[in-house]
Amino acid sequence: MKTLHDFRRMAIRLTDERSAHILERPEMSSLEDAIDETLQDPESVIRSRSDDQARLYYRFYSDTPVGEKYLCVVVKVRAEDAFILTAYLTDKLKEGEVIWSAES
Repeated sequence: MKTLHDFRRMAIRLTDERSAHILERPEMSSLEDAIDETLQDPESVIRSRSDDQARLYYRFYSDTPVGEKYLCVVVKVRAEDAFILTAYLTDKLKEGEVIWSAES
């Protein structure tokens, strides 16, 4: 298990099981460092509309195995704990309450 930190220095757990699940997908296999970078320097953080405790950290990458995409790292935040649920590449940001934006 790894402990990563986001841009606010919040500790976020990444279990070996979740890491293996994320990195087993071919398009994600080379993006392990990008997960950490996205947490530390996101372009946007959005509260999930379907889960009030889930935060979606987004960062745009122009050179991924599948072209220009946003990396989304989904973090479950509870009072006593924060941990990564998943991470994936996407064309656009999901709708939801913007908690933080680099443009702010």
